[in-house]
Amino acid sequence: MSAEYATFGLAPAMRAGGVLANGDYQVHRDFVDFIVEGRPLLFQLSDLDAVSPLASDVPPAIFTEQVRGLLLEAEPPLPDGRSIIYGCPECADLACGAVTAIIERDGEDYIWRDFAWQTEEHADLELNGYHGIGPFRFHGAEYREALGRLLNGGSTSKRRRVLLIGARVALLAKLAAALRIIGIGADIAHDAQGVPADELRAYGAVAFGRAITQQERAAVRRSFEQAGVDVAYVEGLAPIVPLLVAQIEHALDRSPVEQRRLTRLVAADGEAGVEVTSPCRVRLTAYRLDRLYRTHAHEVFDGVLEPGRHRIALDAKAVKGESFVVARTAGSVLVEAMAR
Repeated sequence: MSAEYATFGLAPAMRAGGVLANGDYQVHRDFVDFIVEGRPLLFQLSDLDAVSPLASDVPPAIFTEQVRGLLLEAEPPLPDGRSIIYGCPECADLACGAVTAIIERDGEDYIWRDFAWQTEEHADLELNGYHGIGPFRFHGAEYREALGRLLNGGSTSKRRRVLLIGARVALLAKLAAALRIIGIGADIAHDAQGVPADELRAYGAVAFGRAITQQERAAVRRSFEQAGVDVAYVEGLAPIVPLLVAQIEHALDRSPVEQRRLTRLVAADGEAGVEVTSPCRVRLTAYRLDRLYRTHAHEVFDGVLEPGRHRIALDAKAVKGESFVVARTAGSVLVEAMAR
């Protein structure tokens, strides 16, 4: 096999969940991505909404079996010796489509080759092969060390619970319900005083409503600091559930910044500035409150952007008054208030 050597690594990644403008829900998934030559392999496969088999929410026994399969210590799950590299984030059903490849040993080296998009039992390489991807040859020691850490206590589990602190109980209940639907646990409290440290360690983020005073916020921060728990803090921009969900999704993203697709969002003067690092589909949604505090949502852009910075004009009706812009890709989400 004449494949050239490539570096291999692993890094935390996220499939951003959320409440979409049309009312649909998108499930949140944390997973470990494959880093090939310093970049997520997923980014090399066009604009693909998918997750690796190394997801944090699968049972431990199945997770271990997936790792063993990548190490060729278990039989490939598909005919023709093929393994799933990325699958559907909603159901993991092959019928929805999956990126598959052949993984094999060549001496001490591991080789990934014949990448294909597969929706049936057998892959059609001529019709659905990723002809520009791979083959990749990985040094055996580097490959085994990276995957071996996952089997030796290198857990992929994340603190996917959020503590919601605010004055509007009805809003908090709706927000908690929305978060739970997309796979994020949520609890409602007035403060964190007296909560045992073990319980605080379950949270990955704390979200404050706008009515919570600075003194109350500082008290919550002290409780987490005294417990030795590092969490992300979300300052709720407005009482709009989809907007707050997007803010929390961003706060829970622990993937390396340099390995994200969506890296910048600014919103001012009727325009949005967006920066992406690889070709991907970007959706921009504007939310605003009218004078009666009713929520209005408008999908203002949905298209594939090439790497670089882009300026996108926004519908003036969508961003009048107090308004906010959410930029979303499959892997990340950013939120900005419209500057005036």
